[in-house]
Amino acid sequence: MKPKSVKTDDLSKIFSSLKKGDEAAIGSYLVKGVRLQISKYNLTGAERVQLLYKRRRAQGLCIVCGTKVSKKNPATGKLYRLCEIHRNKIDKNS
Repeated sequence: MKPKSVKTDDLSKIFSSLKKGDEAAIGSYLVKGVRLQISKYNLTGAERVQLLYKRRRAQGLCIVCGTKVSKKNPATGKLYRLCEIHRNKIDKNS
């Protein structure tokens, strides 16, 4: 994942959200040619994957490959968690 370019005044907003304990502050940032990476300390692999899936679901991306999901579940009205390719492979073969 490429770091997000931010200005120095945006950096103070990131630090304030970090003080609040907001998970939105987690990520890689590029400030004046310096990469700043904010992540949780000592996470297990399962916890890292859980955060990745949670972030992808919130953005409307497939949790497996990260492509944009376009179809909605008619029962719930929410976007599916998988793209059409992975829905055919995973959900419909079960």
